Amino acid sequence: MIDNGFSIKETDKRMERLGVSGKDISAILVTHEHGDHVGGVARYARRYNIPVWASHGTGAMIKNIDSVQCFNSHKSFELGDISIEPVLVPHDAREPTQFVFRSNNLKLGVMTDTGSITQHMVDVLMDCDALLLECNYDRDMLLNGAYPESLKRRVMGDWGHLDNQQAIGLLQRLNTDRLQHLVLAHVSEKNNSHELVLDSVSQAIECDRAWLNVIDQDEGLPWCTLAG
Repeated sequence: MIDNGFSIKETDKRMERLGVSGKDISAILVTHEHGDHVGGVARYARRYNIPVWASHGTGAMIKNIDSVQCFNSHKSFELGDISIEPVLVPHDAREPTQFVFRSNNLKLGVMTDTGSITQHMVDVLMDCDALLLECNYDRDMLLNGAYPESLKRRVMGDWGHLDNQQAIGLLQRLNTDRLQHLVLAHVSEKNNSHELVLDSVSQAIECDRAWLNVIDQDEGLPWCTLAG
Protein backbone atom coordinates (compact mmCIF):
# COMPACT_ATOMS: atom_id res chain seq x y z
CA MET A 1 0.00 0.00 0.00
CA ILE A 2 1.23 3.51 -0.83
CA ASP A 3 -0.02 6.16 1.64
CA ASN A 4 -3.37 6.18 3.43
CA GLY A 5 -5.38 9.25 4.31
CA PHE A 6 -8.62 7.42 5.14
CA SER A 7 -10.27 6.01 8.24
CA ILE A 8 -10.03 2.28 8.88
CA LYS A 9 -13.68 1.86 7.86
CA GLU A 10 -13.25 3.74 4.59
CA THR A 11 -10.00 1.96 3.78
CA ASP A 12 -11.54 -1.46 4.41
CA LYS A 13 -14.50 -0.53 2.20
CA ARG A 14 -12.20 0.47 -0.65
CA MET A 15 -10.05 -2.63 -0.17
CA GLU A 16 -13.13 -4.87 -0.23
CA ARG A 17 -14.06 -3.49 -3.66
CA LEU A 18 -10.73 -4.87 -4.88
CA GLY A 19 -11.18 -8.23 -3.22
CA VAL A 20 -8.45 -7.80 -0.59
CA SER A 21 -8.22 -6.87 3.07
CA GLY A 22 -5.76 -5.30 5.48
CA LYS A 23 -4.50 -8.80 6.30
CA ASP A 24 -3.16 -9.04 2.74
CA ILE A 25 -0.97 -5.92 3.05
CA SER A 26 2.69 -6.62 3.79
CA ALA A 27 3.86 -2.99 4.04
CA ILE A 28 2.70 0.62 3.82
CA LEU A 29 5.03 2.97 1.95
CA VAL A 30 4.62 6.64 2.86
CA THR A 31 5.57 9.24 0.27
CA HIS A 32 5.43 12.29 2.57
CA GLU A 33 3.84 13.59 5.75
CA HIS A 34 0.90 15.64 4.44
CA GLY A 35 -2.35 14.64 6.13
CA ASP A 36 -4.17 13.41 3.02
CA HIS A 37 -1.37 10.89 2.52
CA VAL A 38 -0.46 9.86 6.06
CA GLY A 39 -3.56 10.64 8.16
CA GLY A 40 -4.82 7.05 8.22
CA VAL A 41 -1.51 5.20 8.19
CA ALA A 42 -0.95 4.80 11.94
CA ARG A 43 -4.44 3.48 12.68
CA TYR A 44 -4.43 1.05 9.77
CA ALA A 45 -0.91 -0.18 10.50
CA ARG A 46 -1.84 -0.87 14.12
CA ARG A 47 -5.11 -2.59 13.22
CA TYR A 48 -3.45 -5.07 10.89
CA ASN A 49 0.12 -5.08 12.28
CA ILE A 50 1.59 -3.71 9.04
CA PRO A 51 5.16 -2.35 8.93
CA VAL A 52 5.46 1.27 7.73
CA TRP A 53 8.30 2.41 5.48
CA ALA A 54 9.36 5.99 4.70
CA SER A 55 12.41 8.14 4.04
CA HIS A 56 14.31 9.30 7.10
CA GLY A 57 12.87 12.81 6.76
CA THR A 58 9.31 11.61 6.34
CA GLY A 59 9.71 9.02 9.09
CA ALA A 60 10.70 11.74 11.54
CA MET A 61 7.43 13.57 10.80
CA ILE A 62 5.05 10.61 11.18
CA LYS A 63 3.32 10.58 14.56
CA ASN A 64 1.62 7.81 16.58
CA ILE A 65 3.67 4.95 15.13
CA ASP A 66 6.05 3.15 17.45
CA SER A 67 8.53 2.26 14.73
CA VAL A 68 8.94 3.45 11.13
CA GLN A 69 11.38 1.50 8.99
CA CYS A 70 13.39 4.08 7.09
CA PHE A 71 14.93 3.59 3.67
CA ASN A 72 17.78 5.49 2.02
CA SER A 73 16.16 7.75 -0.59
CA HIS A 74 19.15 7.21 -2.89
CA LYS A 75 19.13 3.40 -2.87
CA SER A 76 16.74 0.68 -3.98
CA PHE A 77 15.52 -1.87 -1.45
CA GLU A 78 13.59 -5.12 -1.54
CA LEU A 79 10.22 -6.09 -0.10
CA GLY A 80 9.46 -9.68 -0.94
CA ASP A 81 10.04 -10.18 -4.65
CA ILE A 82 9.59 -6.49 -5.46
CA SER A 83 12.49 -4.09 -5.91
CA ILE A 84 11.57 -0.55 -4.87
CA GLU A 85 13.48 2.51 -6.05
CA PRO A 86 12.66 5.70 -4.11
CA VAL A 87 12.56 8.84 -6.24
CA LEU A 88 13.22 12.16 -4.53
CA VAL A 89 10.82 14.82 -5.80
CA PRO A 90 10.42 18.60 -5.34
CA HIS A 91 7.44 18.98 -3.00
CA ASP A 92 6.86 21.07 0.12
CA ALA A 93 7.55 18.30 2.62
CA ARG A 94 10.50 17.07 4.69
CA GLU A 95 11.98 14.39 2.38
CA PRO A 96 9.26 13.43 -0.10
CA THR A 97 9.67 10.46 -2.40
CA GLN A 98 7.75 8.69 -5.12
CA PHE A 99 8.54 5.18 -6.30
CA VAL A 100 9.49 2.87 -9.14
CA PHE A 101 8.66 -0.83 -8.64
CA ARG A 102 10.31 -3.72 -10.48
CA SER A 103 9.30 -7.38 -10.45
CA ASN A 104 9.36 -10.19 -13.03
CA ASN A 105 11.01 -7.88 -15.57
CA LEU A 106 8.12 -5.42 -15.29
CA LYS A 107 8.42 -1.79 -14.22
CA LEU A 108 5.75 0.39 -12.59
CA GLY A 109 6.28 4.10 -11.93
CA VAL A 110 4.25 6.13 -9.42
CA MET A 111 4.71 9.89 -9.67
CA THR A 112 2.46 12.37 -7.85
CA ASP A 113 2.90 15.32 -5.49
CA THR A 114 5.74 17.05 -7.23
CA GLY A 115 5.88 20.67 -8.30
CA SER A 116 8.32 20.42 -11.18
CA ILE A 117 10.07 17.91 -13.42
CA THR A 118 13.69 16.96 -12.78
CA GLN A 119 16.05 15.05 -15.05
CA HIS A 120 16.27 12.36 -12.38
CA MET A 121 12.51 11.81 -12.61
CA VAL A 122 12.75 11.50 -16.39
CA ASP A 123 15.60 9.01 -16.13
CA VAL A 124 13.97 6.68 -13.61
CA LEU A 125 10.56 6.69 -15.36
CA MET A 126 11.98 5.78 -18.76
CA ASP A 127 10.65 2.53 -20.28
CA CYS A 128 7.94 1.84 -17.70
CA ASP A 129 5.39 -0.88 -18.37
CA ALA A 130 2.83 1.09 -16.36
CA LEU A 131 2.80 4.63 -15.00
CA LEU A 132 0.58 6.43 -12.50
CA LEU A 133 1.07 10.15 -13.05
CA GLU A 134 -0.27 13.29 -11.39
CA CYS A 135 -2.44 15.67 -13.42
CA ASN A 136 -3.48 17.84 -10.50
CA TYR A 137 -4.82 21.02 -12.03
CA ASP A 138 -5.55 23.07 -15.12
CA ARG A 139 -3.65 26.34 -14.80
CA ASP A 140 -6.45 28.57 -16.09
CA MET A 141 -9.03 26.94 -13.85
CA LEU A 142 -6.79 27.38 -10.82
CA LEU A 143 -5.97 31.02 -11.61
CA ASN A 144 -9.64 31.87 -12.10
CA GLY A 145 -10.92 29.71 -9.24
CA ALA A 146 -11.84 30.38 -5.63
CA TYR A 147 -8.60 29.32 -3.94
CA PRO A 148 -6.91 32.10 -1.94
CA GLU A 149 -3.87 33.59 -3.65
CA SER A 150 -1.46 32.00 -1.18
CA LEU A 151 -2.79 28.52 -1.95
CA LYS A 152 -2.72 29.18 -5.69
CA ARG A 153 0.95 30.14 -5.42
CA ARG A 154 1.71 27.02 -3.39
CA VAL A 155 -0.02 24.67 -5.84
CA MET A 156 1.60 26.28 -8.89
CA GLY A 157 5.04 26.61 -7.35
CA ASP A 158 8.07 24.46 -8.06
CA TRP A 159 7.37 22.60 -4.80
CA GLY A 160 3.63 22.14 -5.37
CA HIS A 161 1.82 19.93 -7.86
CA LEU A 162 1.95 19.05 -11.56
CA ASP A 163 -0.58 20.64 -13.86
CA ASN A 164 -1.88 18.95 -17.01
CA GLN A 165 0.72 20.53 -19.27
CA GLN A 166 3.62 19.65 -16.98
CA ALA A 167 2.45 16.04 -16.92
CA ILE A 168 2.20 16.06 -20.71
CA GLY A 169 5.68 17.56 -20.94
CA LEU A 170 7.04 14.71 -18.83
CA LEU A 171 5.29 12.08 -20.94
CA GLN A 172 6.72 13.60 -24.11
CA ARG A 173 10.24 13.21 -22.69
CA LEU A 174 9.73 9.52 -21.92
CA ASN A 175 9.87 6.47 -24.11
CA THR A 176 6.31 5.27 -23.67
CA ASP A 177 6.45 2.41 -26.20
CA ARG A 178 6.27 -0.21 -23.45
CA LEU A 179 3.39 1.34 -21.55
CA GLN A 180 0.52 -1.09 -21.04
CA HIS A 181 -1.31 1.28 -18.67
CA LEU A 182 -1.21 5.04 -18.14
CA VAL A 183 -3.19 6.11 -15.08
CA LEU A 184 -3.75 9.82 -14.42
CA ALA A 185 -4.12 10.67 -10.75
CA HIS A 186 -4.48 13.31 -8.02
CA VAL A 187 -6.94 15.21 -10.24
CA SER A 188 -8.35 18.26 -8.45
CA GLU A 189 -12.14 18.32 -8.17
CA LYS A 190 -12.17 22.14 -8.17
CA ASN A 191 -9.38 23.04 -10.59
CA ASN A 192 -9.51 20.27 -13.18
CA SER A 193 -11.86 17.73 -14.75
CA HIS A 194 -11.57 14.17 -15.97
CA GLU A 195 -12.76 15.22 -19.43
CA LEU A 196 -10.12 17.91 -19.70
CA VAL A 197 -7.37 15.55 -18.56
CA LEU A 198 -8.41 12.82 -20.98
CA ASP A 199 -8.72 15.21 -23.91
CA SER A 200 -5.46 17.06 -23.36
CA VAL A 201 -3.29 14.00 -22.62
CA SER A 202 -4.68 11.83 -25.43
CA GLN A 203 -4.20 14.60 -27.98
CA ALA A 204 -0.70 15.44 -26.80
CA ILE A 205 0.69 11.90 -26.83
CA GLU A 206 -1.52 10.75 -29.74
CA CYS A 207 -3.17 7.83 -28.03
CA ASP A 208 -6.73 6.50 -27.92
CA ARG A 209 -8.65 8.43 -25.26
CA ALA A 210 -10.32 5.21 -24.15
CA TRP A 211 -6.92 3.66 -23.38
CA LEU A 212 -6.26 6.16 -20.57
CA ASN A 213 -7.48 5.76 -17.01
CA VAL A 214 -8.28 8.60 -14.61
CA ILE A 215 -8.61 7.77 -10.92
CA ASP A 216 -11.87 8.92 -9.39
CA GLN A 217 -11.43 10.20 -5.83
CA ASP A 218 -14.51 8.36 -4.58
CA GLU A 219 -14.60 5.24 -6.74
CA GLY A 220 -10.87 4.60 -7.13
CA LEU A 221 -9.79 2.31 -9.95
CA PRO A 222 -10.19 -1.44 -10.60
CA TRP A 223 -7.12 -3.65 -10.77
CA CYS A 224 -4.92 -3.15 -13.82
CA THR A 225 -3.01 -6.26 -14.91
CA LEU A 226 0.47 -6.19 -16.42
CA ALA A 227 1.40 -8.87 -18.91
CA GLY A 228 4.97 -10.13 -18.67
